[in-house]
Amino acid sequence: MQRERPLGVQIAVTARVSPRTVKRLERHLAAAHVLLRRPPLQQLSVALVGDARMSLLHEQFLGISGPTDVLTFPLDADARGRVTAGEVVVCVPEARRRARERKIGVEQELLLYALHGMLHLCGYDDTTPDAYETMHRTEDQILTRLGVGPVFDRPQADAKSRRREPRREPSRRPATGAR
Repeated sequence: MQRERPLGVQIAVTARVSPRTVKRLERHLAAAHVLLRRPPLQQLSVALVGDARMSLLHEQFLGISGPTDVLTFPLDADARGRVTAGEVVVCVPEARRRARERKIGVEQELLLYALHGMLHLCGYDDTTPDAYETMHRTEDQILTRLGVGPVFDRPQADAKSRRREPRREPSRRPATGAR
């Protein structure tokens, strides 16, 4: 399902989930794009996949076996190197596992992963402790403004040793067959 948004970003969500979930993701991601003050990102594809597909992509692009929560693939960039089109691949079973573990709705977890990928496409990074905090603080702020509230669960004590491992993003090669 692809719709031209009046604010300039095209969002396409491909999934085997309810149409309500797809519409909610599209609506929230379009609103997040506005809150980010209209970054250069013009086209965003979100593919919601299962463990097998995510494991294949994780191994192919990062050399790591097993599924992960989200992978981000820049597909096109402008003359200044800013991403104008990209794909975010989200693992639905991983979102279900984490949502159940944290006692939140799976839709919230899916939105968190999709937003996280979109932020990567908009230039955010989480590979250093400072960048990690900035990125996740931005997620919390956006989700709060969207009426969802903070979703990401950051450890409070001994943050350096217990914090979630930063994601390594795939190379700039497009994710072929990610659907």
